Amino acid sequence: MGNGIEGKVVVITGASSGLGEATARLLSAQGAFLVLGARRLERIVALAGELEAAGGKAIAIKTDVTRHGEVQALVDAAVEAFGRLDVMINNAGLMPLSPLDRLKIEDWDRMIDVNIKGVLYGIAAALPQMKRQKSGHIISVSSVAGHKVRPGNTVYAATKHAVRVISEGLRMEVKAYNIRTTVISPGAVDTELPDSVTEADVAEGVRKIYELAIAPASFARAVVFAIAQPEDMDVNEILFRPTRQEF
Repeated sequence: MGNGIEGKVVVITGASSGLGEATARLLSAQGAFLVLGARRLERIVALAGELEAAGGKAIAIKTDVTRHGEVQALVDAAVEAFGRLDVMINNAGLMPLSPLDRLKIEDWDRMIDVNIKGVLYGIAAALPQMKRQKSGHIISVSSVAGHKVRPGNTVYAATKHAVRVISEGLRMEVKAYNIRTTVISPGAVDTELPDSVTEADVAEGVRKIYELAIAPASFARAVVFAIAQPEDMDVNEILFRPTRQEF
């Protein structure tokens, strides 16, 4: 019996570090064909090289998820290289937290562009191919903040709640095409995400929360679980935290 991963063509945005990198490594080890997208081309080229040297198959495409054309080019590259698209992982995200009264409007715009529009662009790029195949799996990354709002994370929480709403709406709309949808909401995971916080006092609070962060491999295992299920099982939502995380 197969592992449900081997031979599947998987596109990952935000693949240059953290959740995306860890997921690429685990999926490649289980036989998936990887198409890695990120703005930091040198990192994903190096990662693709490592995966190939270990016997895997991977290509790297420079991708800014705030540009629909670049996300479409990423998916097109996957289909051209491997003939199909089995899984689209909308992973790219950022978290410049701040209280609303600081009016960090540029940060708000960046979160909306990456965290919401980036997911929508990923869906827009992947969906036509998956409809033609009558199969596929779209995985999008939310957050514990998509379930809970706290002072200082209002806009970030709103974007991550939007990801959950988009994924649920998509789930209901694609049943006729045998497409599965999953939204994964991590708690504190050891990634570069806290580095996007621009306010010094807020960053200090985030660092304290992230002292109990768990490894990115935790997220990768959740992805593998969702993908590896039989085609008649659709894992729609996974919420996980470090065991010690209260929020």
